[in-house]
Amino acid sequence: MSVDDPAELGRRLRRRDRSAAPAALNLIENRSPGARERAGRLLAHASPTALGGEAPAHLVGVTGPPGVGKSTLLSALLPVWRRQGRSVAVLAVDPSSRRSGGSLLGDRVRIEHDPKDDAVLIRSTAAAGRLGGLAPSTREAVEALAAAFDLVVVETVGVGQSETDVADVCDTVALVVQPASGDVLQFLKAGIMEVPDVLVVTKADLGSPAERARRDLAQALAAIGSSSVPVVLVSSMPPPSGIEELADELDAHRERLDIDDRRPRSRRASALREFTAEHGERALRSLGGRREAERFLAHQDEAADVNTLVAALERRARQ
Repeated sequence: MSVDDPAELGRRLRRRDRSAAPAALNLIENRSPGARERAGRLLAHASPTALGGEAPAHLVGVTGPPGVGKSTLLSALLPVWRRQGRSVAVLAVDPSSRRSGGSLLGDRVRIEHDPKDDAVLIRSTAAAGRLGGLAPSTREAVEALAAAFDLVVVETVGVGQSETDVADVCDTVALVVQPASGDVLQFLKAGIMEVPDVLVVTKADLGSPAERARRDLAQALAAIGSSSVPVVLVSSMPPPSGIEELADELDAHRERLDIDDRRPRSRRASALREFTAEHGERALRSLGGRREAERFLAHQDEAADVNTLVAALERRARQ
């Protein structure tokens, strides 16, 4: 059997064979019709149904404005996770040109890591013009990598209210801001303050401006009834500070989750978004509207992957 056989790639990921990840990602990112069918077979063999339950990986979203220091932060987090013996895959999502479809930042990978460490995989991928920051291939890549890695991190550029796709794909979302940038008011206006599970203020080494930003964020969270969301001050400059506390807060959030409930709901939300993006509001109305579509999805197999749920919606719409 070919080492690039999609079913075999899926089985290798299921056996936590991380060496299968690059070939799997190449197939998933190929959007040609033939590759779509093969990628579907790969994902079926790494799905919750094949795994016998939800993948044990922790799916972490890291979002925030361009230039806020997300990649630098991840460069500091990686050694902490590796010292804990955990394997890590990072999908760094770049915005895409609307004209060419190509990544505006090219093959940007600024996250520092040991290239010889086979327990770390870093992949730069394009958003393909999606306002929410994630292309369908990103979601599929997360599903595949979750079978083989302990942590799967999605780093994406925050662009406003539409930057919520990451919350449907990841278990825990960290929003990164920097002090004295005016970001707090902007996030309140955009509604994105309702998304994060952990807030991260960078450049703690600045002292009082960073502490003032932390207080402002805490007050903003209290104003929307989310005072339980932790706000962590970090500095990635040597010697780094707050990084281990941040890693602990991310883990603490994961431990509080009912993954068997959250992930099926997230897959249903992603499926509805994908269906509407592909077929439009008219197709959604043919299902009886959003609420009726949600009720229909709620009766589907909880272990079904997003592609299967989208196909079910399409069949329903044709009836």
